[in-house]
Amino acid sequence: MKNRSDRGRALAGQRQTESADQMRAISDLDEAAAREELARLAEVLARANAAYHTDDAPIMSDAEFDRLRQRNAQIEARFPGLIRPDSPSAQIGAAPSDGFGKIRHAKRMLSLANAFEDADVVDFVASIRRFLSLPEEAPIAFTAEPKIDGLSLSLRYEGGRLIHAATRGDGETGEDVTANARTITEIPQILTNAPAVLEVRGEVYMAHADFAALNSRQAQAAAKTFANPRNAAAGSLRQLDAEITRARPLRFFAYAWGELSEPLAPTQTGAIARLAQFGFTTNPRFRRCATVQEMLATYAEIAAERAALGYDIDGVVYKLDDLALQDRLGLRSTTPRWAIAHKFPAERAWTELEGIDIQVGRTGALSPVARLKPVTVGGVVVSNATLHNEDYVAGRDSRGLPIREGRDIRVGDWVEVYRAGDVIPKIRDIDIARRPTSAAPFEMPDTCPECGSPALRAPGDSVRRCSGGMICPAQAVERLKHFVSRAAFDIEGLGAKQIEAFWRDGWITSPQEIFTLQDRFGPGQPRQVKNREGWGEKSAQNLFEAIDEKRRIPLARFIYALGIRHVGETSAGMLAAHYGTWPAFRQAMAEACDSASPAYAELTAIDGVGPVMAQSLLTSFQAERAEIDALAALLKIDAAQARATDSPIAGKTLVFTGTLERMSRAEAKARAEAMGAKVAGSVSAKTDILIAGPGAGSKATKAAALGIEVVDEDTWLAMIGAG
Repeated sequence: MKNRSDRGRALAGQRQTESADQMRAISDLDEAAAREELARLAEVLARANAAYHTDDAPIMSDAEFDRLRQRNAQIEARFPGLIRPDSPSAQIGAAPSDGFGKIRHAKRMLSLANAFEDADVVDFVASIRRFLSLPEEAPIAFTAEPKIDGLSLSLRYEGGRLIHAATRGDGETGEDVTANARTITEIPQILTNAPAVLEVRGEVYMAHADFAALNSRQAQAAAKTFANPRNAAAGSLRQLDAEITRARPLRFFAYAWGELSEPLAPTQTGAIARLAQFGFTTNPRFRRCATVQEMLATYAEIAAERAALGYDIDGVVYKLDDLALQDRLGLRSTTPRWAIAHKFPAERAWTELEGIDIQVGRTGALSPVARLKPVTVGGVVVSNATLHNEDYVAGRDSRGLPIREGRDIRVGDWVEVYRAGDVIPKIRDIDIARRPTSAAPFEMPDTCPECGSPALRAPGDSVRRCSGGMICPAQAVERLKHFVSRAAFDIEGLGAKQIEAFWRDGWITSPQEIFTLQDRFGPGQPRQVKNREGWGEKSAQNLFEAIDEKRRIPLARFIYALGIRHVGETSAGMLAAHYGTWPAFRQAMAEACDSASPAYAELTAIDGVGPVMAQSLLTSFQAERAEIDALAALLKIDAAQARATDSPIAGKTLVFTGTLERMSRAEAKARAEAMGAKVAGSVSAKTDILIAGPGAGSKATKAAALGIEVVDEDTWLAMIGAG
């Protein structure tokens, strides 16, 4: 990264030394490793978001941020049950700065999902066809335009007059930069023949020539210079003095809209044309594409012109052209289903592999990490890279088939490093011709380097795991870190560093000891927290109060905090919603230990809970029953809240079977859940309605035997008001 600060280098180094679980190929991740990596990604990207959006002082390049966020999105796509409440996929920008007034967006300002390969774009289009149940021969058009690397801005017009302007902020609330936006020539103050209410969204940016001239003037005046045009544009727009903004050469491209009192057009193409008629500058390279091939050709064309555009872009944005279909597709938590950003490719470099280290994660997974001779890849100095697992090092995939034509990786090899959506880089290939004669094949240790316990690889598992459990310091500390993480107990003042220090000194060795800390090391005790290095009476008291505040916790967060393998935040939420209270959940886990029991059948019938997760839950509760009960006795665990909705299917449990002809299964499930229903994967006594399409088999038979209401697709659509 150019002009990276010391803080940025330090954070980059921290990212490179994260646990190796997060560095494995996504195809090789199990749920435990994925959950651990998602937690780290959330922390790293939250810091980067705040630095980028709030401080205008990025600690990583935009390309690196995109790669990390894409990595997070890919893991979440493979493990939807692990999505965290603080997931980067659920975050848009960062909290608005306190230096500005706040404006709540009438409609959220969303971010975009990313594509890095042509195949991702093909998959994007195919996923839309599947969701909408569109046959391959049905025409479907998209728009394509350059993705501007600037600062997102929303402009609200009422009666044709600019009322206010706001940055994206966290997507819900932005900073009031109205006075500054009025100084930008390409932002009209008055519109003619516009809807009564019109929110125009676009990007504030700075052209290359203007950026160079600004930095020259800043240098001559001994003032701050900017690292790149994006930073300059963001810093200029977010000035408290609008006259400073007026002196900066800012520009604006309009490409979207928020709240409207009336539609602009039936298509994306028509709506953009309307914005141009109102006087907004829209991108001249905007195209309508009738096929995937045209989309990719436009991408190649824009990529070839990139250097000559005169402003920064980092990809091409595709959007479904038909706005009615956009509405049907709807939104994910932070991104629309009908749009994607096709980013420009990652860079690569060759360097020497100086060593292979083994790191141990919270679940005991042993992962090899490459220690590299430092090399710059995509503007970032890289010294570590993922080696995924022992199979990858040996030159084979999870099925035992050759990768890299069977070439293994050895210390001393020259390796090709690349970065594309990962927390740290990957090794793509090796140069056999440069391999030293002394290079020996790598052997994965069969004992844990942290505690010496046997490291075992279970059949079907891609990783070797330490069998030491909580006697392994790496697992013990990581489990405590998970317990106090943001999505779990989130105890202020008790973060990862504090946990490491308390554990190292034997003050906190298990989760329940957190809640007895004051009794053991508070006022009147021989050893006290206030006397520790870096602590004082006030900070110790603040910690005790923060711990007391978290003695009350929602059931879902408590289940997640237990750190049970394969149980992510979404899974914990589903379990909490199903069982309702801690006593009910605890009793169900005790009864479900018998796989022939109704309790086990009920557990595995919950949508998203399969045999693997069920077994993990039951194993944990059997092995740690005393510890879990001791912890629960120190807490007030709140019952799950029921969804408040008045739809005709609210609170009901539905099962879909057979083939739906007028709505895809994915769309039907999304519609049902949005209306407050639960969608299960199998029929049980708790099922309220079975929606059966053609080809319904055993589920329909079982539903009939249980006396469950069975309806066809037409009845289902009428029931939800879509008939």
